Amino acid sequence: MTSDGSGFGLPQMSEREMFDRLLSEDSERGDSEPAIAAGIGEQMLHMSLRPLPRSMRARIRDISAKIPARNAVLVGGGIGHLSAWLLDLWCGDPANPPVQPPPRPESFRIVEPGGKFGVIIDRLIRRHGAESWTQVIQMTWGELAAEAATWSAASASLPDSARPYPLPIPLDLVIIDTAETERAATAAAAFELLSHGGVMLVQEPEVPTGDVGEAESGSTMTPAQRKVESFNDWIEFVKQVSESHSLGFVELTGGTLAVLRRA
Repeated sequence: MTSDGSGFGLPQMSEREMFDRLLSEDSERGDSEPAIAAGIGEQMLHMSLRPLPRSMRARIRDISAKIPARNAVLVGGGIGHLSAWLLDLWCGDPANPPVQPPPRPESFRIVEPGGKFGVIIDRLIRRHGAESWTQVIQMTWGELAAEAATWSAASASLPDSARPYPLPIPLDLVIIDTAETERAATAAAAFELLSHGGVMLVQEPEVPTGDVGEAESGSTMTPAQRKVESFNDWIEFVKQVSESHSLGFVELTGGTLAVLRRA
């Protein structure tokens, strides 16, 4: 921990300077896709799944490399595409491990309720030899976050060794890769589980355009109306965070990455 409490090995830096350093691109790493991730990307195309933009994946990796996280979680494991980028960061290619990788988390949890995808991610974890510190949790994030908050309160007086809950908390690094309409609710629940100084990374939802009308009482909202509602929830969440915590935004090809840090 630095003298100003930034926790990123950047002594005597202001919060703004620390954020600028944290959000910056790692020019030495570039945005070349790791070999295993590239293979998963091809599978996604065949399955008509839409991956995060490459610039977004690369910047998430760059920022994650700078955070000395004890407990990290990826919400929305999918088929394992972003997981492959992160495991490559911390473990390297199994056939060519890095000489000096960045410090890896003590625990990395990948939340993916889909059973079929969970099996694929578990195979990816074993391929990188990360079984001792990385696990898939096959629960919905809403259910997991609610149980984690309850468990945290109930076990506050217990030592870490006596806390068997599958999601180690507090969280130092949270990465969210969920459907656009789920991001605001996911981010709000996850932010409450962050440690002091913990960081959240999430792609900002797109700004809705056009008149979508108002849903009539008792009727089901259209996809466009749900998008507007979730975007409004996102704006409210960001507004609340900005009142007491720190946040920054990185404009990238294909979207904007929001970086939120709990004070």
